[in-house]
Amino acid sequence: MASSKKAIYAAIVGNAAIAVTKFIAAGISGSSAMLSEGIHSLVDTGNGGLLLLGIRRSRRPADARHPFGYGKELYFYTLMVAVLIFGLGGGVSIYEGIEHVRHPAELGDATLSYIVLALAIVFESIVWWIAWKAFKAVKGDASIWAFIRGTKDPTIFAVLLEDTAALAGLLVALGGLALTQLTGNSVYDGAASLLIGVILCLVASLLLYESKGLLVGEAADPGVMATVHRLAGEEPCVQEVVRGLTMHMGPEQILLNLEVKFKPGQRAAEIEETVDRLERAIRAEEQQVKLIFIEAESLAAHRRADGQAPRDEDQSPPPDVVDLA
Repeated sequence: MASSKKAIYAAIVGNAAIAVTKFIAAGISGSSAMLSEGIHSLVDTGNGGLLLLGIRRSRRPADARHPFGYGKELYFYTLMVAVLIFGLGGGVSIYEGIEHVRHPAELGDATLSYIVLALAIVFESIVWWIAWKAFKAVKGDASIWAFIRGTKDPTIFAVLLEDTAALAGLLVALGGLALTQLTGNSVYDGAASLLIGVILCLVASLLLYESKGLLVGEAADPGVMATVHRLAGEEPCVQEVVRGLTMHMGPEQILLNLEVKFKPGQRAAEIEETVDRLERAIRAEEQQVKLIFIEAESLAAHRRADGQAPRDEDQSPPPDVVDLA
């Protein structure tokens, strides 16, 4: 998380400075593509602030109103970032592009635009490199797509996607400006704005899709359940794990619901000790598992299945066993 915050801070500073110069250049040259780029950088600046706000609010401790904590607030703010990229960034750029294609206008002096674009490409490349290093540090050997699909911390890839779209947009704006000057046809400038809008909408759509899945609730990595099954199998009282359910309540907080079948003939005290031991073992190996609820078949059910009369101690489940049925 620390590396992603560093990338976010770098993106905010870089985008804020670039946005100002792009708007100045757009005002002087009248370039639609440059105006789209200015809007893009302004939106990215605000998006960085939203991501930082989401990180801070998601770390608030659980309370009576939100007993599972506020971890999913990060997913909400990432969703808002995607909506802003799609609506303000992509939507406005597409609108500006359509207007300039329908009503071409002669460009003014483009010298400043070229200078601004060249500087923006240099600065954006630096910001992109910081985001890429942060992304690569946590990605490991996984492919980019596999990591994006599997990670539960959207800030790690959101900044990289934004910076990649920003670099692509700058190159498109540069190409549109150059073609307009070479041909004298300002339709190319409008077309560049359209293409920038399409790029932003594609990036926003990916962020929307991933954020929606996380906000609705995604299961933990299969390796977490594999660890749980292994640890449960090492307990002598456990016959089998009937069902295990996991859900990310935040990037670093997993909820685990476990249905365990105990071997017949176990006493309440033995099951209680097994549950305590299993919970400690799970938390020791999978530190992201913060909330554990274990559902166990009652001892009385075991006695009846074996044709034995239930004992007094079997009439209620052990105190540490949470029945979710």
